[in-house]
Amino acid sequence: MRIATFNVNSITARLPRLLAWLESSGTDVVCVQETKCSEAQFPHEQLRELGYESAVNATGRWNGVALISKVGLEDVVKGLPGGPAYEGVEEPRAISATCGGVRLWSVYVPNGREVEHDHYGYKLDWFRALTTAVAEDAAGPRPFAVLGDFNVAPTDEDVYDPAVFAGLTHVTPAERAALEALRGAGLSDVVPRPLKYDRPYTYWDYRQLAFPKNRGMRIDLVYGNEPFAKAVTDAYVDREERKGKGASDHAPVVVDLALDA
Repeated sequence: MRIATFNVNSITARLPRLLAWLESSGTDVVCVQETKCSEAQFPHEQLRELGYESAVNATGRWNGVALISKVGLEDVVKGLPGGPAYEGVEEPRAISATCGGVRLWSVYVPNGREVEHDHYGYKLDWFRALTTAVAEDAAGPRPFAVLGDFNVAPTDEDVYDPAVFAGLTHVTPAERAALEALRGAGLSDVVPRPLKYDRPYTYWDYRQLAFPKNRGMRIDLVYGNEPFAKAVTDAYVDREERKGKGASDHAPVVVDLALDA
């Protein structure tokens, strides 16, 4: 089974590229983030024409997550159970389902904005709720993974220049401790291999020629439990999909699994 996570940064803007990538990549399941559409606007029909079912948790122009699957889509749960609200709104940042016998979550963790901002505290609260919500599946016998845009670089090796990010979100000790707590629930970081250069960055800003200069970050992550991690045969960042006109500022992370029949 081939599973991917992909922050598309607007599924409407990225739809032609996404459909072409699905056809060329042979991906069975895609965890999508930043759909930036309502559920009514989501392209279920276009995906169905390629043989994919889809489930989406989205409310409009911001956030939004989805699961797209060729191998089944069962027991769909929208939202983060016990998750916090921000300014009174429960944002569409999580969706989970069982696809081909594997339980998957697609998550778009809050950005945090600035360390002194209320959004930063919301981000840490969201991580705590996520860790609680996934604990049972993480410890279970079924292959299970949380995939998505975590908006945290796990280590200094996961940013092109740690000095540039000093004092900013995405690299703070508290955010990295939140990732450590998630791993402590029984999940491990499935680190992909880069197809170019020496570090598997997944995000490059649109500005200042960040992509051609490889000034990136690894913030799109795959956290799997032991049965999932043991089934991994390959994992890579599809950097080619970040190239060219109309690309997202993120690249897909692709994971291949060899599952017991």
